[in-house]
Order: sequence, then C-alpha cells, then structure tokens
Amino acid sequence: MSCNQQQDNKEAIARVSNVYLYKSDLEELLPTDLTKQDSLLLVKTYINNWAKDQLLLEKAKINLSDNRDVEELVNQYRQDILIDKYKGAAVAQYLDTVFTDEDVSNFYNENQEIFKLNEELVKFKYIHFGNDLLNPEDFISLFRSSKKEDLDSLVSQEMQLKSFNFNDSTWIRLEDVRNKIPILKKSDKSQLLKKTNYLKKEDSLGVYLIAIKDVLGRNQTAPKSYVLSTVKQMILHKRKLDLLKKIEQTLMEDAINNKEFEIFEIPQTDQ
Repeated sequence: MSCNQQQDNKEAIARVSNVYLYKSDLEELLPTDLTKQDSLLLVKTYINNWAKDQLLLEKAKINLSDNRDVEELVNQYRQDILIDKYKGAAVAQYLDTVFTDEDVSNFYNENQEIFKLNEELVKFKYIHFGNDLLNPEDFISLFRSSKKEDLDSLVSQEMQLKSFNFNDSTWIRLEDVRNKIPILKKSDKSQLLKKTNYLKKEDSLGVYLIAIKDVLGRNQTAPKSYVLSTVKQMILHKRKLDLLKKIEQTLMEDAINNKEFEIFEIPQTDQ
C-alpha cells in the first residue's frame, strides 16, 4: 500500500524516508457510516501503525545485513501458500462429499476401536410439573405407561408442564441430562445408570419424573447414530488424503512421461 518514490499523479499523506503512503491507499479502509471524528481517528491510527512498520523494516534491513535466511523463509512461505491454495481448489472441485448409508456403516464397522466412549450415555424421557397441577396422578400414570396412546395424550397436554423430553430414542450424555435437570445433580450417579429405571424427584419447584430407557457406559462402543457426524468428517478426511495422494501421483507420472521431470543422478551419502 505504499511506493518507494513519490508519484506525481497521487496525493501523498505520509512519508517514511523514501517510502510514501497515498490518500488512495486509504479509500477502501474507511467504512461509509463513520462520523468525521471517528474517521479521522481511524486514519491517524492507521498512518501511525504504517509508519512504525516502515521504521522497523528499515532498521531490520540495516541491522540484519545477512538476511538470506529471511528471504528463504519468505520464498518457502510463498511456495507453501501457493501449493496449499492449489490443493484447496483441487479438493473443492473433485472431492466426493456424498455419503451413502453403506459408506457410513462400513467405516463405522471397520473402526470400532476408534469409537470407544469416555463418558456415559443414556436414552431417557422426563417431565417436570409444578405443585399447582390439578391432576398430578393422571400425569404420573400417563408417563409410566408404555402405550402409545398414553404418550400421545401426555404430549397433547405439554402446555401444563414446566419442561419435558419425550424423545427417548436419542442418545444423550449423562452430564447433559444432569445439567438439564439440576435436581439430578444431587442424586447418586449410579441411580441414573440403571436401565429401565424410573425416578421421581420433588423440590420446591414441583415434581420431576424420569424414565431411563437405555444406558451405555465408559469404554463401550458409541452407537453409530451418536457418532454419525464424526464418522462423516473422518470419511471426508480420508477421501481428501486419498485424493491429494492421487493428484500428486498423477502429476509425477505425467511429468515423467512428458520429459518434464527426470533425475540425472542420486548423490551418494557418507552413511
């Protein structure tokens, strides 16, 4: 954003030695919705920061007489950026991001050891109603029932509940359950890890009914549904690595076939 000599057709607004900063350099910097005072402050801050950088760069050039290592680092950094950008563009164009159920199942089944749990999971349902509920026994009876029509009846009356979870087909971290229902933090953790367990808790806010449908403990294999997102990310990562390897291999083969790459002699080492 600066030049090493002043240009006649540009309006310079600052100079450090023979390096100039021009008014046109700042045009895209300023948002259109700033007040005049804020705009002035932003410009002054930018100019001062620009000047500090130029002064530090000038001192660095003087005091670091042998800066070949810096130039090498800059060239290597530029090379790495260009390669990474090309790889990113190739991946964006050619990477297969479509998953079939078979893809997911095969990867999950072949990598069971990766998906060992380090926390407990539960499937559960619960309801929480206040002490002012007119027919609590009816709600308790509906909650404890295994009949679909009773659950439907309970769902239809959810407006009378303070909070609830009727979906007991999804695995949830036990700690998330305890955070969602604070009264459970006071309960013995082992109580919540008993399959088909039914708990009733009460406090000043009302009554909590919890039914534990299923439990998975630490070191058990996480269910596929629970790690589905992770499985897909891992498949994508593997596909990406395979794609990049294939691209590199193709580039090498084409270069050799087209006489663009050849090795004249492999130097001998002292070892």
